[in-house]
Amino acid sequence: MTLRELQKLIEEMYSAKDRKRGPEATFIWLMEEIGELAASIREEPKEDQEKEFADVLAWLVTLANVQGIDLTAAMRKYTNGCPGCGKMVCTCNEKP
Repeated sequence: MTLRELQKLIEEMYSAKDRKRGPEATFIWLMEEIGELAASIREEPKEDQEKEFADVLAWLVTLANVQGIDLTAAMRKYTNGCPGCGKMVCTCNEKP
């Protein structure tokens, strides 16, 4: 499944509820899922973390849909290398 296909699937499944909830509440749900992912990384075996990664991705896609953002188009800025230094292997001196 491509990112565009995932975004369309989430749109078809949840768009009415998502738009009613709005961007702020959707962002809070995303943050809750990120917290659950963080806990699973600390506490669960790697094979049990899959659900939490999927939940975070689904809520990120949901938020993008609510905001009218095409994630495939947004990610194009990474196709020519790091957006910071422009290299395929990042050499930015910021955080490791």
